[in-house]
Amino acid sequence: MKDKIFLGIQVISGLMLVVFGSNGFLHFMPMPEPPVEMGTYLGALFATGFIFPIVATIELVTGIAYVTNKFAPLMAIILMPIMMNAFLAHLFLDVAGIGASMFIVIATIVVIVKNKERYKEIFKA
Repeated sequence: MKDKIFLGIQVISGLMLVVFGSNGFLHFMPMPEPPVEMGTYLGALFATGFIFPIVATIELVTGIAYVTNKFAPLMAIILMPIMMNAFLAHLFLDVAGIGASMFIVIATIVVIVKNKERYKEIFKA
């Protein structure tokens, strides 16, 4: 039963990641006007020219991995720093938009906990 709940959370977050990652390329969801501080931060990231395409690609690939349950432990480790950055940016600059990033961070923690046996070799001394 617990495994089905974990898998359900993983699939739901995977679908969210596929939608957000696809939106990074196709721009089918209009983004609300951010507060000034968040707009300045996002403007600086956009000015680099490469951050948003990389983030969208990682979200899309991770979402597919979560939905298909292939390479999910690896993708959780790759996704975590990106989603923590999104979560903290919303926490400090735009609290109104924190919901999706908070859910995906929690879901990624669930995926990591679900697959904790796979990480044992990494932490061997």
